[in-house]
Amino acid sequence: MQQTIVEAIDQVAEDVVSLNLRGADGPLAPWEPGAHIDVALPNWLTRQYSLCGDPADRESYRVAVRYDRLSRGGSEYIHRFLRRGRTLEVSPPRNHFPLLPAPEYLFLAGGIGITPILPMLRAATAAGIPASLVYLGQSVETMPFADALRSSYGDRVRIVATRQQGRPDLAALAAALNPDALVYACGPGPMLTAAEAAFPVGRLHAERFRPVPRSFAPATAFEAVCARSGRTVRVAPDESLLDALNHAGHRVASGCREGVCGSCELTVVEGDPEHRDDIGAPAGRMYACVSRALTPRLVLDL
Repeated sequence: MQQTIVEAIDQVAEDVVSLNLRGADGPLAPWEPGAHIDVALPNWLTRQYSLCGDPADRESYRVAVRYDRLSRGGSEYIHRFLRRGRTLEVSPPRNHFPLLPAPEYLFLAGGIGITPILPMLRAATAAGIPASLVYLGQSVETMPFADALRSSYGDRVRIVATRQQGRPDLAALAAALNPDALVYACGPGPMLTAAEAAFPVGRLHAERFRPVPRSFAPATAFEAVCARSGRTVRVAPDESLLDALNHAGHRVASGCREGVCGSCELTVVEGDPEHRDDIGAPAGRMYACVSRALTPRLVLDL
């Protein structure tokens, strides 16, 4: 973990604040567009936020947080109680939403989903790659960084206030797109579902706030063998691998507990995991908060 100091808290839209987190002990870990960090809050919660600043700035990280009226305690704490000067621990950046090389980009953002898209648009245009952004929100007042985007990028940015203008025609955008262009989208579930219907598989890269509802076979018990300690932990049908390991004294980091942030990644030495995450675990890895086992036991690098 890295120690940071809350250097600034700025209102950037209705119910949205940005935090500037300066490294307390010197330069912070590097990152690339699409990355996020875990922020350990003083109320014992850990939350994930996309980095929306400049990757060239090694002295500070910038994130933006929308106040959720159904908050589980994270956004509420930041909006109501967090103050300048507070020290916060943050993880090194992780990136499950990297910007891949392409001759052209179309970026789609909905509301607070602009945060990972901002550095992507900046990187593409700095490299001289054609890029455009369609940015949706209920009203301009609810859309963080809308004015800055318009002033910096002009007609490459299309701001769509859906209460007045309705939703854009994604099928028309897809039809007009360069055949080799990639589409990057982040925002609410309905927007991403519409994007998945409009753009070809393989050209659309999306990041979700919440996992897609899916059905799995009933959970069964299995054993998790911790290779380094030699201990075996039984995972009951009604508990997660993450909880079973933590209860047994193996402290595994966690954040979202929904299979979308990657905080609880583990290395699988033997056995077949049942992947239930929304990230797409790489070979030999699994996310302990939601994923389970297809074999009676898993051997983990713990």
